[in-house]
Amino acid sequence: MPPASVSSSSGPGPNSAALAWVVALAAGVLPLWVGRHLPLVDLPQHLHLISALHRLDDPTTLYPELLEARGELTPYLGYYYAASLLNWLLPLDVANKVFLSAYVAGLPLSVAFLLRAFGRPTWPALLTVPLAYGDSFGWGFVNYCASLPLTFLCMGAFVRCLQEPRRRKPWAVLLAVTLVGVLLMHVQAFAFLAFALPLLLVTTRAPEDAHLSGMERLGPRVAALVGVLPGVVLFLLWFGGRLSKPPEVAYGQPWKAWGPTFSPQNLNWKGGVRFPAPLAECLKAHVLQNWRELPSLPANLLRDGSDRYALYALCLVAAVALGLGIFGAVMRRTQAERREGPVERWRLLGLGAIALAMFFVLPFDINGYVYYLNTRYVHLALPLLVAALPLVEQRFVVPLRWAGAACAVVLALPLGRAFAEFNREMAPLDRIAEEAARKPRVMGLIYDTSSRVMTHPVFLHAASEIARAQGGITNFSFASTPHSPLKYKGEVPPTFPSEWRPWDLSMERQGYYYDHFLLRGRRPQQTALAPFLGSELVVADEQGPFTLVRRR
Repeated sequence: MPPASVSSSSGPGPNSAALAWVVALAAGVLPLWVGRHLPLVDLPQHLHLISALHRLDDPTTLYPELLEARGELTPYLGYYYAASLLNWLLPLDVANKVFLSAYVAGLPLSVAFLLRAFGRPTWPALLTVPLAYGDSFGWGFVNYCASLPLTFLCMGAFVRCLQEPRRRKPWAVLLAVTLVGVLLMHVQAFAFLAFALPLLLVTTRAPEDAHLSGMERLGPRVAALVGVLPGVVLFLLWFGGRLSKPPEVAYGQPWKAWGPTFSPQNLNWKGGVRFPAPLAECLKAHVLQNWRELPSLPANLLRDGSDRYALYALCLVAAVALGLGIFGAVMRRTQAERREGPVERWRLLGLGAIALAMFFVLPFDINGYVYYLNTRYVHLALPLLVAALPLVEQRFVVPLRWAGAACAVVLALPLGRAFAEFNREMAPLDRIAEEAARKPRVMGLIYDTSSRVMTHPVFLHAASEIARAQGGITNFSFASTPHSPLKYKGEVPPTFPSEWRPWDLSMERQGYYYDHFLLRGRRPQQTALAPFLGSELVVADEQGPFTLVRRR
């Protein structure tokens, strides 16, 4: 255990510490509960497939006719099955909010666990509450977001497995469970751990090291290595199976590979420079673009930018703590409180540097395999860099702790208002869903994906809301991708190449399959539906910016 001088519960006011945590966590999850709908781009897709997974045998839906469980390890398995399990107890929307609340609260709590494993005070973890939101959350990358708390727990269990001889077995079990959990949520966080855990292995001292030398020092590390083994074996099985089924190569086509997996033509870089330009030129433009994007990614949900105030407050508190830590170190007031060695004290900073390097250097897309790759790592880097703040004198911990809790409150107010406004924007879609027939085959023609309050294209998958409400399917579904635990039994329903380009619709090649068409941003007369209106198609309902067209 860390010495009392750096313990999060040390000093005056342990009840004050608990109260600060309650305030911060309550403020963190509050925006999730202000309305039924959440403004996450991919969330309607996720909820539709979770509903299908939960109701695969329901004859009142199209699910048993068209869908089946994939029956293999997939990166989305963890979230989908966890939410489906909660769905036995709660309505799906509520079950999903419970899951997301566990993520939002779990992020700072898991960072606190990691700090305790390092023998450090836990107050900096309060600053990570606002970091639970941001770009990946806005896109609806729920699986990746959910992997973050598990990643921090995994690293904390790994360190404790090395440093606590009497409890190595239970920590090794926790290590194994969390590492497998990370893989079941999302493989990108697992890839980070492939670098992070070796760093911790070589920089963390075991108590027995003082009496051992050479290969003898491997003994105290066996339990940690054994704890890692199940996750590594599972990853190799998944990765081998994934590579044995290369995607279809179709250069220039969305969601298709553009060449061999790691070939230059199959890697997509930011900055507008790509193959056949030299790799150095691509990478330079990519790094510069990432540098320009970095300040906005942690807080870019709201059009008016009011979610950035919490980020500014976080940076201010962190800057004050950094100054106090440096001053204390210069005055030799905090150095004596360290139990870390000269190498160990840099571990958190090293972990943050690994995540930042992955953010700057990895490509944006590996076509046909993974998309939005490098940007997600900023959500791993920033909590680690916040956790790496230097030690401060104990008399400053209480005000810094409450300042951290205040950052969560500063975020909750504008985010809660914006989420409530988004629910008002969704009300017309709820009314339209009631007019759809049972078992609909819905084509989404979303020409306008934007919201009045949110920056992300949150209406892109609006058709999935109708399909979920009435037990139907949509023209674009994650069931057609290998990362979903569901798949189509036969041929994938026909659709235009990209859900982003509804103007590519051909009624002869794709539209014939569908009996419902949801439009936003265009009148039916302005689309490929126009020649069939009145004869085969009728406008069933219009609500606000949404129009539902049905077959007669």
